[in-house]
Amino acid sequence: MDIASLYAAFVKSKGICTDTRNFKKGTLFFALQGLNFNGNSFAKKALEDGAVAVVIDDPNLQLKSKNVYLVDNALETLQALATYHRLKLKTPIIALTGSNGKTTTKELIRAVLSEKYHVLATEGNLNNHIGVPLTLLKLNANHQIGIIEMGANHPNEIAQLCEITLPDWGYITNFGKAHLEGFGGIDGVIRSKSEMYRHQIKHQKNILINADDYEQIKQVGDYNVLAFGNNEEADYQWNEIKTSEDCLSIQFQNKIYTAALYGEYNLNNIAAALTFAALFKVSPKDRQKGLSSYVSKNNRSQLIQIHQTQFILDAYNANPSSMRVALNAFDKNRKTKKAVILGDMKELGNMSDQEHLSLLKNCLELSINHIYAIGPNFSSTALKDDRISKFQSLELLMGHLESTPWTFSAVLIKGSRALTLEKLIPFFEKLLNP
Repeated sequence: MDIASLYAAFVKSKGICTDTRNFKKGTLFFALQGLNFNGNSFAKKALEDGAVAVVIDDPNLQLKSKNVYLVDNALETLQALATYHRLKLKTPIIALTGSNGKTTTKELIRAVLSEKYHVLATEGNLNNHIGVPLTLLKLNANHQIGIIEMGANHPNEIAQLCEITLPDWGYITNFGKAHLEGFGGIDGVIRSKSEMYRHQIKHQKNILINADDYEQIKQVGDYNVLAFGNNEEADYQWNEIKTSEDCLSIQFQNKIYTAALYGEYNLNNIAAALTFAALFKVSPKDRQKGLSSYVSKNNRSQLIQIHQTQFILDAYNANPSSMRVALNAFDKNRKTKKAVILGDMKELGNMSDQEHLSLLKNCLELSINHIYAIGPNFSSTALKDDRISKFQSLELLMGHLESTPWTFSAVLIKGSRALTLEKLIPFFEKLLNP
């Protein structure tokens, strides 16, 4: 199929549609297939409803229209169209991945760069083999910078996303114990996330690294990179000024910047955003304005006050690495009586039992008065202690709390997405408000 011909149809369209439930007249429909759906079944309806064209990959589908593109694979065609579009526009692209903090970092970068530029950034969880091309295809001539978040849970996924995106800048937040089942262990995580660095080196493109992270230094070898960090060898140096329960401040290029963020684990995320702001020549005044505009949401390190208890809701996802940095930050919380509500960590494979047990032991070493552990993985651990209460489900925990006096002044809520721990917020609003 001639990609230029399809691109001509795309240019005339009002955007891309892959789901007729969200269809808008004048869009270009791609018939994608998944385990439980086949977009080819909806191509006829898309045409009838006013699609500018449809892209199908079922040769048995008989559609009488000149606006039908039959291809070998609709998804691969979507990805190829995204790359073609990206090359046509030549918009500078920043790509980032990592085990923890990539979405917060993306939003911080967006916030500071948006003070000077018209920026397009990944929305929601559109960071996979479908979401990345869909984001690229939202770029238009008015956008001056694109920020693409890349997620992965298996080897070669980041490499593929980089080939689709062809980023000008690549940045990895960190290497952690996430998706161990798919990556085969921490070495697999490092190797797979570093596919971004290998892509950038192969194409002689820019890399930003955290100079305080030895593993990142090791992965880029002697390639010429730019780095931020606490050490004097970093191109962009920063230092922590102070941290509080609801605010972080750092010194960067001899100026002090403050962000309304919780947890010292976000210091590197702020420093990375400020480094990109410096690279793209955003003024110090606008950098601070951008940081001040950022408010943590979507269950990521959200600070929520309910009656006399401070809740840190960090329930978007969890893995052993992100759990530990969250717990260590919470350990420094100055509230007098503290509890944690922890949900099972998913996709750990044969490391699951060991990691859940290790995390509970870690909790007992911290200044935490009580640990509520939820899910079959935590519940099956052999560790017993008066400070630990285990529950197979969120509903069982709620039932217990309804009949138990509440005495805590600060609570960290963290667990994998599947446990939907954010449901605890409306529960506590009803339970604690007089």
